Amino acid sequence: MTAWLQDIFTTTELNPTWRQQAIDAALADKFRAKAFAITPENVEEVIETRFHLLKSIYPAFRQFCQTNLQILPQEMLGVLWDYWLPLGIKIASARQHLGHPLIQGILGGQGTGKTTMCGVLKIILHQLGYCCLSLSLDDLYKTYSDRLILQQQDPRLIWRGPPGTHDVDLGVDILQQIRRGNSPIAVPRFDKSLHQGAGDRTTPEIVHNIDIVLFEGWFVGVQPINPAAFDSPPPPIITDGDKNFARDMNAKLDDYLPLWEQLDSLMVLYPQDYRLSLTWRQQAEHQMIAAGKSGMSDAQIDDFVNYFWRTLHPELFIPPLLEPPTPVDLVIEINCDRVWSKVYQPSEISNK
Repeated sequence: MTAWLQDIFTTTELNPTWRQQAIDAALADKFRAKAFAITPENVEEVIETRFHLLKSIYPAFRQFCQTNLQILPQEMLGVLWDYWLPLGIKIASARQHLGHPLIQGILGGQGTGKTTMCGVLKIILHQLGYCCLSLSLDDLYKTYSDRLILQQQDPRLIWRGPPGTHDVDLGVDILQQIRRGNSPIAVPRFDKSLHQGAGDRTTPEIVHNIDIVLFEGWFVGVQPINPAAFDSPPPPIITDGDKNFARDMNAKLDDYLPLWEQLDSLMVLYPQDYRLSLTWRQQAEHQMIAAGKSGMSDAQIDDFVNYFWRTLHPELFIPPLLEPPTPVDLVIEINCDRVWSKVYQPSEISNK
């Protein structure tokens, strides 16, 4: 963590040394600076704005860290300053210029930190004066009874999550209502604990005057690819049955395109290696078991994660999504320790 951040709450303004350190750091990575609209001309104003915003949100951020993450807020100050604050400011600016509610898509696999990031962004955006809604692709699952019928029709759908297990029309309707400025909105919610973990719809959340939607999910925005990619796919797509399943799931993505059309912007949380999702899921399950909660064994985790890689393999679907012309506005690369390493606009990388 930047050393001066440890003492930031002891002063009402940045001293010249701290300010210069912050300026140098903000401009050091030209791709990140470009992504966050930071230039040599506006960097002093950017740092000053970020400084005051940090101080104003810190009480709520501290509570969030202690309640949701069970960690000290000081441990997250670096990522808050370098990434979450400028990202929140970027989203707020986009909403201001758009003139109607903003639908921000967030694509990220298991363990990439979608839920945590959305929680922090809601704090930041609330402080900036915007009503922010977190909506997960999971909230659009079909009902338990509908998924039972679906499973009878296709026994390969042994878990909720793959394409076909969501109510796309419901998602389109909700996002269109929000875009039109309707209020209040009955936002669908899903309780994963119902029916012995199979999950089901629960009472909708009534939300008023939504300005920004953070719409996240493990394949939000993912496009169908050429079926020829499944002729020689990466593992765990191995057998002919695996290949047929992957082709069928790819075809199902066509049904989701009207939902993706509702997005105003799309960002991707991109691990350096997609297989890190397996490691992160194992760590999460181990922590749950250590805390006395029920959790999956390593063998069960392997089966679970590999199942989703057979449906939409990250190696097949994410790289093409970032190629021009790309619908992705922002890419956030993530290290093995879950620290954000790079932030850039894919259009800038492809043109360098």
